[in-house]
Amino acid sequence: MQISRYQGLGNDFLITFLEDLPNDPFVIARHLCDRKNSIGADGLIFGTPSTSGDAFFTLFNSDGSEAEVSGNGLACFGYAIHRNDMTKELITIETATTEHKIWIRKSSNNSAFVEASLNTPNKGPAFDDLKIDLGGTKHTRAASVDVGNPHLVIEVEDIEGIDLGKVGPKLEAFFMPVGCNIHLVSISDDQAIQVRHWERGVGLTEACGSGAVASAWAAHQWGVVSNDVQVGMPGGTASVSLGERPTYMCEVIYEGEFEV
Repeated sequence: MQISRYQGLGNDFLITFLEDLPNDPFVIARHLCDRKNSIGADGLIFGTPSTSGDAFFTLFNSDGSEAEVSGNGLACFGYAIHRNDMTKELITIETATTEHKIWIRKSSNNSAFVEASLNTPNKGPAFDDLKIDLGGTKHTRAASVDVGNPHLVIEVEDIEGIDLGKVGPKLEAFFMPVGCNIHLVSISDDQAIQVRHWERGVGLTEACGSGAVASAWAAHQWGVVSNDVQVGMPGGTASVSLGERPTYMCEVIYEGEFEV
């Protein structure tokens, strides 16, 4: 199997293009995304022929569960298509629920800046009965956001003082069986926030593209930031302009054959 590994601010994905989805994609995803015994990544993206776009996008998280969409994943997938045909600068990606556009804005041999069309943020799944336990740390407020996948955004004063690896899965359990991405947010000023991510099916990640948009949107709904927000994450900073297409940095870091 020909596999490439891409990353955006440390959020990494394996990408492969096939004629058909394998019979056991979740098993393959768990195997290849295992950082101790295989290549390792946050998720595995299968590209298959599309009836309406350049390719059909199917993403499996590192635990084998299927995800609706990923901002960084879409961006990296679009860049991978561009690398296969450098004349393509507008790419249409089909998913199970909708189509997404990717615009290649600046590219080199190994990296690119791209814009991606994500779903317009909206109110996400209800969490009225959820007790938000952050290990003794109080939170200011929380919001549920849907950008094509579900997110719970929680504002705290100090995101580093919370063991997100411990509290993340407990909070996510409330939303089972679908699950939810969990984000801790602190407000720096009216144009900047800091965010840490617990992604369903993956765990702690360096960055989350859709989570950055969801966090910026929630903070804007709370009235504490402007439309243009710098979202600081462990892997780097993303610029989010609400009402406009988010921009992502993508980089290819591995290409080769791998037996599964």
